[in-house]
Amino acid sequence: MRFRTALAAAAGALALTVTLPASATAADGQFQYTYSGLDGRPRVAVIDDPESWECVTLPEVADPGSSSPAHSPRNRTDAYAEVFTEPDCTGDSFTLRPHTGYGSERLKLRSVMFF
Repeated sequence: MRFRTALAAAAGALALTVTLPASATAADGQFQYTYSGLDGRPRVAVIDDPESWECVTLPEVADPGSSSPAHSPRNRTDAYAEVFTEPDCTGDSFTLRPHTGYGSERLKLRSVMFF
């Protein structure tokens, strides 16, 4: 009788595991950065719940030939954020810690990856 109970419990646990959605591979929270708008004024952009391990080229500053890089990043996600000086996660990089990581106006970036 105990064997059947244990077997039923194991089967139930397996069924729950299979039917529950897989945990998302996304960082929870917001990543903020500042860039210069077309009028030259500073603008703040936000990335909500970014995917992990995917390079995000910041659309406002993607073209080094026609825009200044973004600056002053604020990592309010639960993941590490590695910011890069060039598009496609290339160039020099700097890592911002989860929840409270930030950089000043001197930290320039064009892309970011979360891990």
